[in-house]
Amino acid sequence: MNQIVGRNRLIPWYIGIAIVSAAVLFIGYEMFFGGGCPAPTFVELIVLLTVPAVYLVLMYLTLISQK
Repeated sequence: MNQIVGRNRLIPWYIGIAIVSAAVLFIGYEMFFGGGCPAPTFVELIVLLTVPAVYLVLMYLTLISQK
């Protein structure tokens, strides 16, 4: 009668990718087309490069640690 439906293990991955992509697109747009972003260029580059790299590494480590 009660059927347990398995959850997709990649849902957190998809949500995180959407959030990180939105942040990178926003910062990239402000950096290249907005011209009014008060943050220094090196801070913008850190957001554009480091945040997605760290996210991917952490999600990879999370996925390989699951059974």
